[in-house]
Amino acid sequence: MGFSKFALAAAERFRPVLLKIVPQSMLSSIKENLVRRNTNKLKNVKIVPYDRTYPEGINLIGNIRAETGLGQSTRLVSDILEASGEAYVIHDFFVPPGPSMNDHTHDDKISEEFPYDINIFHVNASEFTVAFINMGKQVWDHRYNIAYWLWELEEFPEEWLGCIDLVDEIWTPADFITNTLKKYTDKPVMTLPYCVEAPTDEKFDREFFGLPDDVFLFLMMFDSGSIMERKNPDSVFAAYKEAFGTDNDKVGIVVKINEYSTEDIDYIHEALKGYANVYILSETLTKVQVNSLIKAVDVFVSLHRAEGFGLVLAEAMIAGTPTIATNWSANTEFACPEAACMVDYKMIEIEKDIPPYKKGYHWADADVTQAAGFMKRLYEDREFYESIAENAERYVAEKLNMERSTRIVKERVKDIRKKL
Repeated sequence: MGFSKFALAAAERFRPVLLKIVPQSMLSSIKENLVRRNTNKLKNVKIVPYDRTYPEGINLIGNIRAETGLGQSTRLVSDILEASGEAYVIHDFFVPPGPSMNDHTHDDKISEEFPYDINIFHVNASEFTVAFINMGKQVWDHRYNIAYWLWELEEFPEEWLGCIDLVDEIWTPADFITNTLKKYTDKPVMTLPYCVEAPTDEKFDREFFGLPDDVFLFLMMFDSGSIMERKNPDSVFAAYKEAFGTDNDKVGIVVKINEYSTEDIDYIHEALKGYANVYILSETLTKVQVNSLIKAVDVFVSLHRAEGFGLVLAEAMIAGTPTIATNWSANTEFACPEAACMVDYKMIEIEKDIPPYKKGYHWADADVTQAAGFMKRLYEDREFYESIAENAERYVAEKLNMERSTRIVKERVKDIRKKL
């Protein structure tokens, strides 16, 4: 796989330059074909089975410093391992050039070595082949190998299925993903939910973000790197416009956007033309700043088409910020109508390839009119607003707590080692 390793690394490293001369769709197609060819070869790889060659402990492999949802997920898994008392180290793996990587909260656990008997690869299936090519078979040999995967739909890409041959079992943060993956493998698939907290800092208030104190603010967030069509800002904008006219200067909408282009900014301005209180935040924020922003606004809105977990939704709820969210996919495991404004939907077929989502797959289309009704009610009905806020904080704390997560890790690791 020598040439493939070089080609993948070169393509990622020079992506910013290539994007100026080659369409993104063409680059995605080239990478997909290269990954597919190498994934097919994985069936011929003979990994040495788990044999207790290494001392007991866990090697957590993932992009621990990334200021992304995937980076935050890696850090949450690390926190669970820490609380479980299991010995562990972190190998900071990312596909170059990688996102912004300025979170150093877990640096004391980072190691270039893989000293322990169990690997947890917090590397999604889309990049699992790249990880194997990059790190080499020796990292897998003699160890019990676990993939920690996130995925958003009930269909799973065929070209990634070969990655399952590289692991002994799969963990996910939600039953939604677990149930999807069980359709594709007889290997163990287990849910390890996050323990969610949302630390904030009072100095990151509305003034810090340039937001007014006397306006009722709705917040939505999306990341071009997470596929805009899945995050579905169009429906949020449509619901906001249906709920409020341009003459209401007591309400406003905040759009936090990451990995954006000038076209994305133009799109937001065009979608909300005529509305006075529109605030676009595009700078990179720390996790505490993001949490503080969510707490500073009045309502968080996500009319997503699918979520592999919905981490920001959970963080908004535990921070006591009422949320409006599509009532489908993984977020329904920690949200309910008493604790969030759950929006009805219809399932629709994806009409064209939106990599990694394929034509013919299915996802949810939220009811814009119902979402608009929730926006108006939260704005007008203080009793309803406070009830949702209080219930949300309590409900998430009950569903996503450290005691539950550490118990799952301890019991499963114990069972794994009983096999020998």
